[in-house]
Amino acid sequence: MILSRRKLIGIGAAGAGGLLLSGCDRLNDSETFRGALNGATGLNQRTQRLLMGNALAKEFSEADISPAFKPNGSTSVADPAYRAQLARDFADWALRVDGLVKQPLMLPLSALKALPQRVQITRHDCVEGWSAIARWQGPQLGAVLATAGLLPTAKYAVFHCADLLGGAPYYESIDLTDAFHPQTILAWAMNGQPLGEPHGAPLRLRVERQLGYKQAKYIMRIELRDTLAGLYGGNGGRWEDSRGYQWYAGI
Repeated sequence: MILSRRKLIGIGAAGAGGLLLSGCDRLNDSETFRGALNGATGLNQRTQRLLMGNALAKEFSEADISPAFKPNGSTSVADPAYRAQLARDFADWALRVDGLVKQPLMLPLSALKALPQRVQITRHDCVEGWSAIARWQGPQLGAVLATAGLLPTAKYAVFHCADLLGGAPYYESIDLTDAFHPQTILAWAMNGQPLGEPHGAPLRLRVERQLGYKQAKYIMRIELRDTLAGLYGGNGGRWEDSRGYQWYAGI
């Protein structure tokens, strides 16, 4: 039987004696949960890539949109530069794309909105045990990376964010397979409205075949790298570094 990451979370919770899914930290305190993720990460990634290829995550109708979508992770950003940008509706903000690219980019929000847009209604699955459906809009990440032009050595896209977790900069990363998936977008709108601060304004990642903690919010910079070694804790993301979450969170 092939187990999805979502099912493995359930196994972890059950093995912990009915652990209440009230938060990422409490869930991760379960050794059974961590062991299930640790043991299944490589197999889960290989199995998904083999069986699903470039298949799309399920998309829903307008009628399926959840009446409430609680924010995951940080709900506000203390950084003064971010707060100044927020006060100006990000009028002079720009997304930086650099690293292993031929042409580094600085893309204002207006430029991202002017690119061809993808709109998708998808389900967000959080490791806390909740799910919600929302309508997301933004350019495909692959199109942005193609504009920058990737060098042959590029293997990972790293998302540097404005918020902190435990006093350290928040970041996430995905490989180029997920980066160029058609449903991987840089979302600036949710349910037809620009993102608010709790949901990651001005820009958040939607990589729909991954769990919630991979959906980085408050994106300021995308860095293309050949390795994750030497980057903060070296595990590819802040939750991965600080709480032992796995780099690959596919469902």
